[in-house]
Amino acid sequence: MTQSSCKLAMIADWLPTYGGAEHVIAALQSVWSDSPIFTSVARPGALGPLERADIRTDAFLQRIFRLIGRHQYLLPWMPRSFESIDCSGFDVILSSSHAVAKGVIPSSHSVHVCYCHTPMRYAWEMEDEYLSDFRIRGILKWFVRSELKRLRRWDQTTAKRVDHFIANSGETQERIKRIYGRDSVVVHPPVDARFFDFPLTPTFAKDMVGKPSPRPYFLAIGRLVPYKRFDLLIELCNKSSLPLKIVGTGSDLARLRRLAGGTVEFLGHVPDADLPSLYAGANCLLFPQVEDAGIVPLEAQACGIPVIAYDKGGVRDVLVDDVTGVLVSEQSVSAFADGIQKFQRQRWDPETIRTHAKKFHIDVFKEKMKKEVESAGRKYRAGVPACGSAGSARGVQ
Repeated sequence: MTQSSCKLAMIADWLPTYGGAEHVIAALQSVWSDSPIFTSVARPGALGPLERADIRTDAFLQRIFRLIGRHQYLLPWMPRSFESIDCSGFDVILSSSHAVAKGVIPSSHSVHVCYCHTPMRYAWEMEDEYLSDFRIRGILKWFVRSELKRLRRWDQTTAKRVDHFIANSGETQERIKRIYGRDSVVVHPPVDARFFDFPLTPTFAKDMVGKPSPRPYFLAIGRLVPYKRFDLLIELCNKSSLPLKIVGTGSDLARLRRLAGGTVEFLGHVPDADLPSLYAGANCLLFPQVEDAGIVPLEAQACGIPVIAYDKGGVRDVLVDDVTGVLVSEQSVSAFADGIQKFQRQRWDPETIRTHAKKFHIDVFKEKMKKEVESAGRKYRAGVPACGSAGSARGVQ
């Protein structure tokens, strides 16, 4: 694929920080480096490698965002913002969407490829968690509920604006089919090369339950909000006197600190550059949350450590039970205690774990995405050069 053969624009929901979705956008931007990134709001200075990208925000929403600092409050006004983006000069629209980015209106001659992290979870399955997470109460709660109902209708309608869906996991693929009635292909999110380059800690074994661990701590990483269930891990480690390091920030931090015993340590935000050594020094990653396609379990495996995870969501795609980790049947303290006992009885080979994770290396992701964009161009835009390939024209939706 040659960048000179087509003009491609990327669309992102919002860019207030450099998290999982932003890692995907950065990987895409490294492939199509001359492409602008249209979004609602952005926070300069907090976007890592995306700082060098051509990021174009909504001028009005950006001004409000600078004042209030919370992009979530701007969600009701974002659909109109994305529909107003001028896509007329681009052959390919590549949206990275977990909320509203896929609502962009492509021009009649362009093809719209959507890398879907999930259908909008705020609107479809996590309304109560959204209201609780951001402490929305009173008349504002009534307003937000009505807006989410409107967003559900809009979200379903805008699926028709997408020519080709790419899901980030089998879980998301199923939800795209159920909610939008659309087929999709799966391309798992990328694991950065630095996690594979970090030296592996030698093989370690657990010959019996209760044998002292050669590694000093268990690890948990994620946004600290109630539905992620870090409280479950804290209760478990309090009861068993297990050392636990928790990485992340969020609205549930104060409550979790009150619950934590002396063996639980909160590390807050950890820079990306420091994560590989933190993973590699851990016994294993504890992953009680349900994610559409969590990148954290993949990063842990790339560093050669196993994962004990709740057997639901996108983690099923990336973890091999008894080989690269342990799948736990319930989101409960007792089930994770059983999972840790199973982990302690087994021998784990870091090289085997890393080899499995290489299937999700960032270079693999880039190559798959290039092929999917080319394929979409051939299918929907015949006779029009689409990123170096001839393709078939589609009708206006």
